[in-house]
Amino acid sequence: MALFDRNPQKTSDVPIASAATIADTATAAGATGANLPSALETRRPSAKPTFKPAETQGSQLIVGPNIKLKGTGITDCDTLTVEGHVDATMESRMMQIAQNGTVCGTASIDVAEIYGGFTGNLTVRKCLTIHATGRVAGKIRYGRLVIEEGGELDGDIKKLGEDENELRNQHVSRGETAA
Repeated sequence: MALFDRNPQKTSDVPIASAATIADTATAAGATGANLPSALETRRPSAKPTFKPAETQGSQLIVGPNIKLKGTGITDCDTLTVEGHVDATMESRMMQIAQNGTVCGTASIDVAEIYGGFTGNLTVRKCLTIHATGRVAGKIRYGRLVIEEGGELDGDIKKLGEDENELRNQHVSRGETAA
């Protein structure tokens, strides 16, 4: 074989056994097709995932399990995924809190999915989803709200825009006109 041969013959240092050879060996050893586990039986049992991290493009911060993050502010983050604990002020497009994750502080978010816990001031401009294992408490403002059976929501809760309407009603009742 030449060094630069276009069709080099490849030889393997490891013998390659064909599927037929493996099956013949198993049969010779007394194993039958009925005794061999199926492909489904050999797989690990899979638990139904309760939390699915966001698939996103852009900046992403993941606070993993058993991680505690305490800070003054998290900004310029497209997606914040919390599997541990965060105590901070944050501004993000999307926030996901895993079942064992907790967040304390102030957050201004476009979309929030809560499987774990949030305590503090939460403003969700678009959609706040609280899943069955989720708990949210504090001053909550939202554009749209979805709560699965079992999800908990407690505190000062208002739909975005209701504060403006409330202020207008107070001005009108006093005889003032809103600009």
